[in-house]
Amino acid sequence: MRLLVSALLASSLICPGVTLNYHVLGADSGPWPVIFSSLGLTAGPVESAGVVVARAGAKAPQIDPQAILILEGESPFAASLGFRPTANRVAVRGIEDLRAPGLKIVWEESADLPVFEIPEQARVFARERWLRAPLMAGFKRGGGAVLWIAAPPGTRGYERFPYLPQALAELGLDPPFRARDLWAFFDSSYRLRADPDYLAPKWRASGIAALQVAAWHYWESDPASDGYLRRLIEACHRNAILVYAWFELPHVSEKFWDQHPEWREKTALLQDAQLDWRKLMNLHNPEAFAAVAEGVRGLLGRFDWDGANLAELYFESLEGAANPARFTPMNADVRGSFFRAQGFDPADLFKIDSPLYWKNNSPGLKQFLDFRAALAARWQQAWIEEIERVRQSKPHLDLVLTHVDDRFDSSMREKIGADASRLLPLLNKHDFTFLIEDPATIWNLGPQRYPQIAARYRELTPRQNKLAIDINVVERYQDVYPTKQQTGTELFELVHQASAAFPRVALYFENSIAKIDWPLLPAAASTVDQAQFQGGKLTVHALRGAGVRWGGPARVDGRLWPVANGDTVWIPAGTHTLEAAPNPPPLLLLDFNGELTSASVSTDSIQLAYRSSGRALAILERAPQGVEIDGVDAHPPTDGNVLVLPRGQHIVLLR
Repeated sequence: MRLLVSALLASSLICPGVTLNYHVLGADSGPWPVIFSSLGLTAGPVESAGVVVARAGAKAPQIDPQAILILEGESPFAASLGFRPTANRVAVRGIEDLRAPGLKIVWEESADLPVFEIPEQARVFARERWLRAPLMAGFKRGGGAVLWIAAPPGTRGYERFPYLPQALAELGLDPPFRARDLWAFFDSSYRLRADPDYLAPKWRASGIAALQVAAWHYWESDPASDGYLRRLIEACHRNAILVYAWFELPHVSEKFWDQHPEWREKTALLQDAQLDWRKLMNLHNPEAFAAVAEGVRGLLGRFDWDGANLAELYFESLEGAANPARFTPMNADVRGSFFRAQGFDPADLFKIDSPLYWKNNSPGLKQFLDFRAALAARWQQAWIEEIERVRQSKPHLDLVLTHVDDRFDSSMREKIGADASRLLPLLNKHDFTFLIEDPATIWNLGPQRYPQIAARYRELTPRQNKLAIDINVVERYQDVYPTKQQTGTELFELVHQASAAFPRVALYFENSIAKIDWPLLPAAASTVDQAQFQGGKLTVHALRGAGVRWGGPARVDGRLWPVANGDTVWIPAGTHTLEAAPNPPPLLLLDFNGELTSASVSTDSIQLAYRSSGRALAILERAPQGVEIDGVDAHPPTDGNVLVLPRGQHIVLLR
């Protein structure tokens, strides 16, 4: 009874409907801890759990009537609630989720299951694709709910029912914790008719803190496209989202390619390097480099960017020397430089009748691949220095270098010239984030690859706070199950594992994420790993800053807390205790995209300390009467109740 009273007291402080704990009944918890942790739930006793799983063979539990009960397959308990097997059976391989009927969901291994009768009030969420036998169904009862699945969810938690978390959400599950520090890539060519004022609030509600915008569409000034980009940046800033110029050098723009055929990159077949959508330019040519550098400076100067992202600044192709039609760089300037260094033309490596042909000349190929990797590193350093020069007039600019992982898949160095070991020492000299791109070759390996990738980069740099990981949410070329593209439980597990392993997670790209996945992304990205309610106080430990679902004013660590928006209290990293406060602070900081380190309240002001690699955007309850930054009166840019604060580490007083 004491535990139940404690749970009811917690729900009066945490927002109504928010679920803090889960409990699994049965000898083996199976994949459920992984599923629930990716939604921000922590394990707890059955009496106070908001979600209880009854696995096969479990006895009927006494649970909180407000809880959600999950039933696996066939059991007397499931039968008592109306989920009864019939004499008919069905071989299940393909299923249809009624929230996404067009999505192809295929089980790697078919399962022979009974066809179940389900209670009249139950809603079917998923069914066998051909015979339409129900496989996942649920209904609300009182303040709680019941969710039934015809078979366990699989060893990893996502092999069978990708949208199981969404079914729980529709039955009333509200995750207790959330993050708001995700990055996402944005390409306006996929959003031609979308209104930025419609998109930006949705992105922010889904935890997006920064948008990496495809800058090549805006290389040449155009009134219509320039106007759209300015509206996009303004809408993002009003919603506490930073906007970065995402460059894909050596691709510049369609028009630049057309205007400068003399600077086009060449493949090993000595053809123009138009590869997929990218049209590559020869940045080894001094005149081409100067022209592109001038364009980068102009583009960064025309718009109110918050940063720049130098992405994938190396070579082609993922097949390496085995595909000369895609292998770069083989322009005349690179070939001349290599000839002067090594005494032979690298083009001869790709001529079958040449004595230097690469298949019979491993030493010669290695010489060129080493030269190529060193060239890529010199390019990357040169372009970092170009952005540093722009920073002299725009010191607020953040810098990101997106670089494919070559530690987990070491073949990337030979295939495309990527070598992280050459670049990470630059973190000691330049201020940038090293965004590790998950290579396509390992997209089938599952969420556990992210801690393994992180471990390999610990050996290369002590600057772990400057590392980030990019999750490519796209169709995979491997045989993967149950969906070709990451969605639902698999996506949430990917985001959760990546968030625990890296201080920053980026998603490629915002348009590829299924609409049904967006609402639960903030919970998946949360790094809260411990939560306990006791004596009217909620104690939480988070690896990074987190949002705690909370109703009314709050004290954090005994002090009145100003960083809240009415249903969420935002806390810094570490261990903190929340409890109800009798009165609200004089001013609320509703949203903030910097890394909050502390906050406090006085009679007529609030104070916050933060860190941020870029500008920090603060959305206030109302415009402040005065601002001090590091003890000095300041007049930072404002847009209504949005305050633009400087990058770096600062203490801000808002009166």
